[in-house]
Amino acid sequence: MGKILRRSFLIGSTAIAGGVAFGYWSYKNPHPNPLQKSLNPDQTSLTPYVLIDQSGITIIAPRAEMGQGVHTTLAALVAEELDVALKDVNIIHGPASKAYYNAAILKEGISKPSTDVSKGAERQRAFMDIPAKFLGMQVTGGSTSIPDAYTKMRKAGAAARIALIKAAAKEWNEKPSTLKTANGHVIAPDGRTLSYQELAPLARSIKLPRNPALKPKSAWKILGKSQRRHDIVGKSTGTALYSMDVRLPDMVYATVKMNPHIDAGMKSFNADHARTMAGVQKIVALDNGIAVIANNSWNAFRAANEVDCDWEPAAYHTSSEEIEKSILNSFAADFKDSQFKNEGNVTKIFEETRSGENTLLEGTYKVPYLAHATMEPMNAVAHLRDGKLDIWVGTQLPTQVVKEAEAITKLKEKNITVHTTYMGGGFGRRAEMDFVIQAIKIAKIMEGTPVKLVWSREEDMRHDVYRPAAMAKFKAVTKDGKISAIDLQVSASSVVDSQMGRIGISIPGPDSTIAQSAWDQPYAIPNYRVTAYKAPIMLPVGSWRSVGASQNAFFQETMLDEIATAGGMDPIAMRLAMINHEPSYKVVETVSKLSNWDKPLPAGQARGMAFCLSFGVPVAQVIEIEQTPDGLKLAKIFAAVDVGTALDPANIRAQVKSAIIYGLSAAIMGEITIADGQVEQSNFHDYDAMRLYQVPAMEVAILENNPHIHGIGEPGLPPIAPALGNAIFALTGERIRALPMNKSITFI
Repeated sequence: MGKILRRSFLIGSTAIAGGVAFGYWSYKNPHPNPLQKSLNPDQTSLTPYVLIDQSGITIIAPRAEMGQGVHTTLAALVAEELDVALKDVNIIHGPASKAYYNAAILKEGISKPSTDVSKGAERQRAFMDIPAKFLGMQVTGGSTSIPDAYTKMRKAGAAARIALIKAAAKEWNEKPSTLKTANGHVIAPDGRTLSYQELAPLARSIKLPRNPALKPKSAWKILGKSQRRHDIVGKSTGTALYSMDVRLPDMVYATVKMNPHIDAGMKSFNADHARTMAGVQKIVALDNGIAVIANNSWNAFRAANEVDCDWEPAAYHTSSEEIEKSILNSFAADFKDSQFKNEGNVTKIFEETRSGENTLLEGTYKVPYLAHATMEPMNAVAHLRDGKLDIWVGTQLPTQVVKEAEAITKLKEKNITVHTTYMGGGFGRRAEMDFVIQAIKIAKIMEGTPVKLVWSREEDMRHDVYRPAAMAKFKAVTKDGKISAIDLQVSASSVVDSQMGRIGISIPGPDSTIAQSAWDQPYAIPNYRVTAYKAPIMLPVGSWRSVGASQNAFFQETMLDEIATAGGMDPIAMRLAMINHEPSYKVVETVSKLSNWDKPLPAGQARGMAFCLSFGVPVAQVIEIEQTPDGLKLAKIFAAVDVGTALDPANIRAQVKSAIIYGLSAAIMGEITIADGQVEQSNFHDYDAMRLYQVPAMEVAILENNPHIHGIGEPGLPPIAPALGNAIFALTGERIRALPMNKSITFI
C-alpha cells in the first residue's frame, strides 16, 4: 500500500503546487463547475454534467468516445436520475477540466487483487480518490469510465432533479415532497406541469444536496436495458465530427516527416526541391524531423517525401533479435521489479521433485511489439490568434493537452480551449501527446492561421508507442493430477516509466502492468510465485488495449493448458477445481455450458478455452476451429463475462466482440519488427487485421455476480489468444509459444 500511495502522491505533487499535504477541506471542496464560465444568460448548468436551456437538456460526457459507446451509457446514468428520456437529450463531450477527474484509474493499481473485497482493500480503493482528485487527470482508459462515473454522474442527475423540484415547489407554493417528475417535467398533485427548461433559471440559486438518494435498481427505466447509441446516426451518415473533419476559414494543412530511428533527432535537412512543389507554403524543422505546410494534405504528403534529411542514429538496439536478447537477459536479479505473489514454498517443491514421482514442466513464451493501428491516423487542428488557442483533437487526455499547450504557448489555462472530437480508434494511442504537441508548435509558427496536422499512415505506423515485446518463463510441478507448484517469470519494458516519462513525471516503485493479470488470478495453487522483471525501454511503449493483461493471459493460460495436457486433466475441470472466486467460477462454468464443452466435435474440429480476470472483470472464452484444405478456419466463439452491473447489455456484447476481433488480429498476424534501427511495417498491407469473412459467429453471456461495477472495453481481449492457441494444440498437437500464430499456422 505504501508503494502505491507514494507513487500516486508523487504524481500529484509534481502536478499540484503545495505537494502532498492537502487538508480534508481542500479534498472535500469540489472542483469548480467548468460549464459556468461559458454560460449564456438563458443557460443553466446545475452540475458539471447537466446543461439546460430553451433548446432542451444537454448531458455532458466527461470521457472520450472512440467507438466504445461510452457517451450513451454515461448520459444514461444522468438521465435515469434526472427522469428524462435518453432520446430527448443531447450528449456532448465535456471541456478539459479537473472537475472530470478519473479516480477509478488509480484504484486499478492498488496492491490488492480485484477479488479482495475485504475492508482493508476497500479502504485502499476509496483512498485513491484523494490523489486522483488533486492530480485532476481527465483521462479515458483502463476500462474505468463506467466504474468512475457510476455513482457520481447518477448523483449529479439526482441533485439536479431535486433542485428543479424545489424550484417548482417555490413557484407553486407546494411542499417538494408532494411533487413528482417524469419525462423532463415536474408534476404537481393536481396535474399541473412545468418543464425543466422553464424551471432551470429558477433553480440556479438553489443549493444542491451533496448526497442525494439514488433510485434503486428495481426502479430503473433506462439503465439495465439495451439503448440505441447516440452516435449511430452521425457515424452511419458521415455527419459525426472527427478532428479529421474540422474545416476552418483560411486553414492550412500540415504533415510531418520524422526520424525513422524513433526518438532520435535530425542533424540537417534539404528542402530546396520540396519548396518548389505545388501548394507548398512553408517547411520548418521540428525536434526529430520536419513539418510541411501546404494548401492541402496531399500536397503536404508529396512534398514531405521529397525532403532529404540527415538523421541521427537510433539509441536502442537496431534489430528485433537484439531486442529479444535484451529482454531475455533481463531475467536477472538486477532487473527484478516486483513479486506480488509468492505463496507457499516454490523453491522447496522444485528442490524436492524427483523423477517418477512428479511431472516437471517448463517452457518459454514470447510476444512481439504491437501497434495500435487506429483507422483514423493521428491528427489535430490548432488555431492560435489574439492570445487564445483552440485545439480540435480526438484525445483520451484533454487536461494534459492543456498542460502541453501552456508550456508551448505560455498562455494561461483560461485562454486554451480543447474541443474533444470523436475518434476513429484510440486503444491507448490517443492518450499520447506527440501529435498534439506538433500541431500546437506548427500553429505557433503560423500564428493567426488555423492549421490541420495529419500524419501519413506510414508515419503513424512507424512512430507509435507500442505494446511492449515481452517474454515469460515457467516451471510447474504436478502430482496425482494436481498442480503442486508454479514459478512464472515475466519480462517487459515498463509502460508506466515510458508513458509517464513522456509527460515529465517520474514514478518510483514497481510497474504493476508488467505482471498485470499474472499474479492476481483467482487460482488456489498452494505454491505459486510470479516475478516481474523490468526490461530496458528500447522502443517507446504505451498503453495498448488491455495493457499487460494482453500478453500475460497468453503466457499464463497457455501454461495452464500445457499443465492440464501433461497431467491428463480437462482444461475447464482443472480450472474449476482451482478457482476460489465465485464470479470467476461462474463465468468458466457458463462458457462450458454455452459451448457444449463436454460434447465431442466431429473429426477435423477442436476447441480451446482460456480465462482471464483483468480490470476486475472475469472473462472465459471458448473458440471452435476447423481444419480445411485451405487452412485453419475460426468457426465459433463463446464468451462469458461478469461486469457486476450490466448497464447496457447490447453495448457490453459489442465491446466484448470488438475486443475479441482486435485480440485475434494481434494473435494471428500482429507484429512490429525492427531492422537497421527502424520499424519495418508501414501500412495495413504489412500490418494486417481480421477481415469480415474471417470473423466467426460469437455468443456472449453477461453475468452479474461481481460485487462492484466494472468496465468492459478491455477485458474481452486477453483470453482470446491463449484460447486459440490451446484449440490449435487440441486439433494439431502443435503448441504455439510465440506470437503471431501465422508464422506457423495457415489461416483462411
